[in-house]
Amino acid sequence: MFYRTNNKPIKDAGVTMSLLTPLYTVYEWYLSRNLRQENMPRHVALIMDGNRRYSKIQGDMNSIEGHKRGVSTLEKVLDWCIDLGIEIVTVYAFSIENFKRSPEEVKGLMELFKHNFETIGQNKRIHQNNVKLRAVGKLELLPDDVREAIRKAEESTSKYNKRQVNIAIGYDGRLEIVDAIKKIANQVKDRKLDPDEIDENIVNENLYTAGLVDPNLIIRTSGEERLSGFLLWQSSYSELYFCDSLWPQLRKVDFLRAIRDYQHRERRFGV
Repeated sequence: MFYRTNNKPIKDAGVTMSLLTPLYTVYEWYLSRNLRQENMPRHVALIMDGNRRYSKIQGDMNSIEGHKRGVSTLEKVLDWCIDLGIEIVTVYAFSIENFKRSPEEVKGLMELFKHNFETIGQNKRIHQNNVKLRAVGKLELLPDDVREAIRKAEESTSKYNKRQVNIAIGYDGRLEIVDAIKKIANQVKDRKLDPDEIDENIVNENLYTAGLVDPNLIIRTSGEERLSGFLLWQSSYSELYFCDSLWPQLRKVDFLRAIRDYQHRERRFGV
């Protein structure tokens, strides 16, 4: 892992990290012991930003390798969430805008998604902790083999109800709301719903995330401070936390800081 100065890797970063690792271990312990379980966010959403920038900083690493490092980080974050008792995690993996990237990168990402969904069935951590997996977004835009891998992964975890991980893939928050409007309009057209009955609950029931509580905390990495169309309806009262670390560089210390910051905030919900 490299520290950055003007987006360039520092050559002796490995030595620096070896010196800092014991300090980070102590700091992780200190942060963990001061978190309050009764105030743990039930639903954490993550904007995993910075994979491509990470690969560029390394100099000779292609973007797909950067995304692979990002998958490794996600696996660690999910472990941290399980250990902390966080029930629901929603991650922004691939937006509809991402289809505009180079054909080589999109193809590589689809192969990566296919592989990772296929390995869910053999993931002992997922099954030991009763984690249900769902993919949310315009899944019809994905290649057939990716959708089949998603179907099998969802099916293999469908009976679990203790924890849930949602992968937003082919996702756009505005289109999610548009799709919800279309579903509601069809219900009105078919006389299954009276227009006067439409309220927030009806909208919630027609979103991709139907049945889930809204995220308590949304974390974005890489220093960017925007939602980029992520969970636009659901985030109305979410706490936002922006972290400078690129996603593949995210440390447990960074994640624990986000949780600590959340617990220190007073959530008034507009009151």
